[in-house]
This record gives sequence, C-alpha cells and structure tokens, in this order.
Amino acid sequence: MGVPLSSPRWDRINSADVIARARRIYYSYLENSGGGVDPCGIVVTGPSGGQGRVVFETPVLLPDEQFIPLELVRGRSGRGRGSRPFARG
Repeated sequence: MGVPLSSPRWDRINSADVIARARRIYYSYLENSGGGVDPCGIVVTGPSGGQGRVVFETPVLLPDEQFIPLELVRGRSGRGRGSRPFARG
C-alpha cells in the first residue's frame, strides 16, 4: 500500500538534485516517445540514482518516492523547451 500524494519535503531532500533527476527522466521520455499527452509529473525513486517514471495520473507514492509536478520539471516558463519566441535578426 502506498502513501497519499503530497508535496515533496524540501527540507529533507536536495531539491536541485531531485529536480535535475526528474528533468533527465522527463527529457528521456520526450526523446523516446512520439509526443502526445503531457504527463502530470515525474515520480523519482530513492534518495540517489536516476530511477523514476513519468506519470499521467495522480500517483500513490511509496515511502521512498517523491512526486515532482511537471511545472517544476519544465522550469520557469512552465512550457518546456519550445517556450522562447524565435527572434529574427
């Protein structure tokens, strides 16, 4: 049985590391999938290592898992890599 979804305990984890791991998992998913529906976030497993999964529904977490919402994974703009307007010069 899992633990109900809650926000990450930022005081207990290295947030920069966890978000960087979530980004690697997300960008790997983008490279290997044909696009389609955006996930709701990434579940990162364990305190170290790059294991995790892309999730499309609110997950039930195990004690060693953290849910990282897609907005945090994508960064400041919240729209991903293609969010910058193309400037012609």
